Amino acid sequence: MNAPETLTRWSTPGSSRVPFWAYTDAQLYRRELDRIFYGPHWCYVGLEVEVPNVGDYKLSWVGERSVILVRDRVAPKDRGTDTGIRVVENRCAHRGVRFCQQPHGNARSFVCPYHQWTYKLNGELAGLPFKDGVKDGDCVNGGMPADFDVKQHGLTKLRVAVLHGLVFATFSEDAEPLEQYFGPNVMPWLDRIFKGRQLTLLGYNRQRIPGNWKLMMENIKDPYHPGLLHTWFVTFGLWRADQKSRMVMDEHGRHAVMISRRNEGGENKTVTEGVTSFKQNMALNDTRLLDVVPEPWWKVPDPSNPGSDIMPTVTMITLFPSLIIQQQVNSLSTRHIVPRGEGEFDFVWTHFGFADDSEEMTRRRLRQANLFGPAGFVSADDGEVIEFSQQGFAQWGEDGETLCELGGTGTGGTEHMVTETLIRSMYAYWKKVMAE
Repeated sequence: MNAPETLTRWSTPGSSRVPFWAYTDAQLYRRELDRIFYGPHWCYVGLEVEVPNVGDYKLSWVGERSVILVRDRVAPKDRGTDTGIRVVENRCAHRGVRFCQQPHGNARSFVCPYHQWTYKLNGELAGLPFKDGVKDGDCVNGGMPADFDVKQHGLTKLRVAVLHGLVFATFSEDAEPLEQYFGPNVMPWLDRIFKGRQLTLLGYNRQRIPGNWKLMMENIKDPYHPGLLHTWFVTFGLWRADQKSRMVMDEHGRHAVMISRRNEGGENKTVTEGVTSFKQNMALNDTRLLDVVPEPWWKVPDPSNPGSDIMPTVTMITLFPSLIIQQQVNSLSTRHIVPRGEGEFDFVWTHFGFADDSEEMTRRRLRQANLFGPAGFVSADDGEVIEFSQQGFAQWGEDGETLCELGGTGTGGTEHMVTETLIRSMYAYWKKVMAE
């Protein structure tokens, strides 16, 4: 689908009604990969703590392209200015082989199994068999051309930026500096969680969801559904429409933060009457699942009341196009969106804590992580309704459209959660990028 078609097929003005073909069209999806994932955007690839030692690597993804996050050797003169973090494409420069198959490990170099081309950790070609041919008496058989330059045949190197231990990469030379990319409205919320803290890795979950990748971005930009879909949220007061909340976004509408403070549960008929997910008599067999302990870093200045502070218990940060960062009470995780076609994506959860956490806090974070992940008490609902959504889109083909008009049809931040403004703002940006 070319740029003019993207706009002309979108029959309504603005971005409050998203056509079903935006989720189902295979040609459009290929353009999304080129314009967004392989274009001038920063994509999440992992945490610096996942590769603590020289030679440590993990496989990751930028769009559908397999990449390797690796810690390289750093010259003594560059220590302090170079983290050693590199990201290279997992594709041999010789015959295009995806040469690395292990999800993580440690290596002195990378070797393609097909023809033994060998690469340094930074992606440079170190050597290859029979480059100078094979001697047969006084003759030399074969070999690469005389002008073959190993410096011109390394792995594709991505631009890398590390922010507070979060690693992002891009194929584009045109992507703006990372902090500028996130913008001054979103950066304070990243600083709040990560700045000055050393992360510890607690574990992973992963799942494949049969839905378009944008649906997960929408889901975490949607404060409307949690108090309706999720029994856990509405019953135990973790996220409900009567909570004090804020919706923040960057100037382009692509990134956002949903901020809220937990109430104590119970019934508020304004937000629970007729809500089938609310279970007034529901109780926990193990109350430690909601053993919430406030942490000092939660406190932030209240923008609506200068001189006072607030203590958000939830911040859900969406960094377009591929990352969600969750702080839900004491549970912390990154969620990586990996598209697998127009109707499917992988969702990779990385649960983390901080190096100065007590053993008790680490156990608390792990217990609360049971609310999330593929079988989480909350998140299992999201995967299911995303699948149902994709099925509905396919059923109607070109003719249908979603309605995102809660709180109006415009874009911009709000001081409440009864709104779909973050979704509208993302699609306003998406339309612009896809039409360029």
